[in-house]
Amino acid sequence: MKIIGLAGWSGAGKTTLVAKLLPVLIARGLSVSTIKHAHHAFDVDTPGKDSFVHRQAGAREVLVASATRFALMAEHRGAAEPELPDLLARLAPVDLVVVEGFKRHAHPKIEVFRAALGKPMLWPGDATIVAVASDGALEGCDRVVIGLDDVEAIADCVVARAGWYYD
Repeated sequence: MKIIGLAGWSGAGKTTLVAKLLPVLIARGLSVSTIKHAHHAFDVDTPGKDSFVHRQAGAREVLVASATRFALMAEHRGAAEPELPDLLARLAPVDLVVVEGFKRHAHPKIEVFRAALGKPMLWPGDATIVAVASDGALEGCDRVVIGLDDVEAIADCVVARAGWYYD
């Protein structure tokens, strides 16, 4: 499956970039899905909902469906956190999967960088970073550097690398 990751420190603007990039890629005729890595315990379900009751009662997976969408919630119940290939296998086929987070996994990534955060850049230690989307000039960067607000150029970069695959 073709994938591109957006990696960077918290607060760098990954989610904002995904929200701007998706409509541009879709307007270019691509079908796109996303995978978002959450660093904290999170829940999309709330107490009092039937699906919450099902999970609390011990269901390993709960699929909630309506006429407009469905959501599958799976409980790890002590199992290891799923790896990216396991999550990709759950998706229906699309032209491209944009992966937000998973910065330590080996897949093609664009680093999202903001100097004001005071965090180190990821690209020097990660050969899978193929480009950097930055809010300023970067001295000594040997990767493609694109302005963080230049969503069309970032989309061009993604489309130009359409041969990227994740095995």
